[in-house]
Amino acid sequence: MLRGLMNLFSLCLKPFGPDGENHETNGVLGGGGGTSGGSREGKDGLLWFRDIGKYGSGEFSMAVVQANQVLEDQSQIESGQFGTFVGIYDGHGGPEAARYVCDHLFSNFRAITAESHGVVTAETIQRAFRQTEEGFTTLVSELWGSRPNMATVGTCCLVGVIYQQTLFIASLGDSRVVLGKKVGNTGGMAAMQLSTEHNANIEAIRHELKELHPNDPQIVVLKHGVWRVKGIIQVSRSIGDLYMKHAQYNREPINAKFRLPEPMNMPLLSANPTIISHPLHPSDSFLIFASDGLWEHLSNEKAVDIVHSHPRAGSAKRLVKAALQEAARKREMRYSDLQKIDKKVRRHFHDDITVIVLFFNHDLISRGAVQDPPVSIRSALEH
Repeated sequence: MLRGLMNLFSLCLKPFGPDGENHETNGVLGGGGGTSGGSREGKDGLLWFRDIGKYGSGEFSMAVVQANQVLEDQSQIESGQFGTFVGIYDGHGGPEAARYVCDHLFSNFRAITAESHGVVTAETIQRAFRQTEEGFTTLVSELWGSRPNMATVGTCCLVGVIYQQTLFIASLGDSRVVLGKKVGNTGGMAAMQLSTEHNANIEAIRHELKELHPNDPQIVVLKHGVWRVKGIIQVSRSIGDLYMKHAQYNREPINAKFRLPEPMNMPLLSANPTIISHPLHPSDSFLIFASDGLWEHLSNEKAVDIVHSHPRAGSAKRLVKAALQEAARKREMRYSDLQKIDKKVRRHFHDDITVIVLFFNHDLISRGAVQDPPVSIRSALEH
């Protein structure tokens, strides 16, 4: 039993690739017979990538670059009889919440959809998010005596689910998904943002927070040119960050910078995702899912143009490199010099960045094709 648990733990810490792939076969992580969609992995310094692979509705490309001392981003692609599930989890305060969500959100989603005979709705996705938040809350409660800092870690969550001919997008925080959509017969490609971002720097989010907390003039505070909830955190929705949701965790022994000067009488952050459904159309060409580290440096239109104007293979890696080149340009340095900077110090130049590009094959979608064998990929770098 102990050896099995240790094997499971070691699998979670391996880099993705031929010798470090996490497969799910009959619900067992690491079980033989799972596939990576025929994709190969590569490494270039702090950049890991899968140039091209197959999933149930087409092809995918995936890339991750690390900037923090410990990678705080996690991501996954799951594709099988149920459809396709994509998740990008951009952690903050540490990697624990993002890892927890990557371990549990999809399995919660599968269990809930099984109750409804495989039917996916916005409600089933919402329940999966709620169950994951409740599970993480239980974990924090259990560890409060030994690891109180767990109450101060959290993660943004961006999820895409393809079920039959419908795309669902669920979001917490400020990761983003953008659709590349063909413009008639012009050969052009339009960029359409599908996700809603929950960041206090957005005026609509500040308005939402003020409406929810009409008696708190300090609900959003401008500090050093950045709007933050209570002057502490930029995102207004997340999984985790329990110190901003439950008064019992906003006290010693957590770090003083997280403690509020006045009692908390209601949650300041929410774990309730914004969910949209989008009927897939033959003009829908591809989706770009990415943590906010990409969008700090590339516009929606620029990202779509990069994918559209190059071969599919290497699309995600190409987007990450474009963002890094822009980050270097902003600091008046060469990209080659940025590449020489090691993790941790890198965080002064750019964030961890995760990108997943899904390309649609509408023939597969219209035929209701099923990915067999299932594809199960989790991007996990050595920590």
